[in-house]
Amino acid sequence: MTTPLDPVIAQIIPLLPLRDPDNMTPQSARDALSALAAARAAVPPPPVTSAEAIEVKGAAGPLAARLYRNSTGKSPTVVFFHGGGWVAGDLATHDRQARLLAIETGAVVISVDYRRPPEVRFPGAFEDAFAATKDVIARIAEFGGDAARVGVSGDSAGGNLAAATAIACRDAGIKLAGQLLVYPVTDVVGNFADTKENARFPSRNENAEGYFLSRAVMEWFCGHYLANRSDGTDWRVSPLRAKNLAGLAPAVVTTAWFDPLRDEGKAYADALAAAGVPTKYHHGAGLIHGYFGLGEASETAKREAQAARADFKTLLDKGA
Repeated sequence: MTTPLDPVIAQIIPLLPLRDPDNMTPQSARDALSALAAARAAVPPPPVTSAEAIEVKGAAGPLAARLYRNSTGKSPTVVFFHGGGWVAGDLATHDRQARLLAIETGAVVISVDYRRPPEVRFPGAFEDAFAATKDVIARIAEFGGDAARVGVSGDSAGGNLAAATAIACRDAGIKLAGQLLVYPVTDVVGNFADTKENARFPSRNENAEGYFLSRAVMEWFCGHYLANRSDGTDWRVSPLRAKNLAGLAPAVVTTAWFDPLRDEGKAYADALAAAGVPTKYHHGAGLIHGYFGLGEASETAKREAQAARADFKTLLDKGA
């Protein structure tokens, strides 16, 4: 039996942005997410020991990043990639998520402001994510100080970047302690507009609209990130299409039940497990895409996010 939509979240959905792809522009999408974050300015953010602006190496030059510490001793390090459909989202819109990650895992968290489309299209964001991760590992003494306890994490498009980065790290001989993929995009073949491809993932039809993130908005995001639809078969944007997932870092994968991305996230968790990768999966009963940002309003969202971060902490503490 399906758990019904959390009634608190049902009341929030009409207030959420990014629901009109016909009139949305990259700038309006960015402004809308920034406005949503600014609307919560009166609510104090989760307190960490320190949060400071830094730079990390991207694929084509330095990238702005934000460094969060909640302890002073040797600790794990997490490279975090924000969501926002690759196009929108930034360090400020995902500040609270990064803080909670630092607080609940005990890790030093580096949130990375990768280059976004349409100014820089695929594979720019992926290349920045991988370059930033390599740079953080090379400078690990500045961060958590333990090269055996480095993880990657991200939500939505950021989860997509974290998943692809984990594959690139394995291929480069870099051992990660874990990956936390929060309602990730894992297969963009067909740009969410192809009936046959969409039929592979029933949630794309079941949750096509009405639950904040819509299938039409995903089509809009993909259209901006990919210059060519044929790029969708590339594992760097569709990690579910990777030929081999064996040997990847242990994973925690979360989805939301009322999310068009639910079934591809579940398919990726299943594919990881089938390849022998230790995988914990959280299905997000009663929740929508974006629920990691709704924990202050919804107790259901808060508990599910905390459970996923606790599983990730276990991986980080164990180390690669």
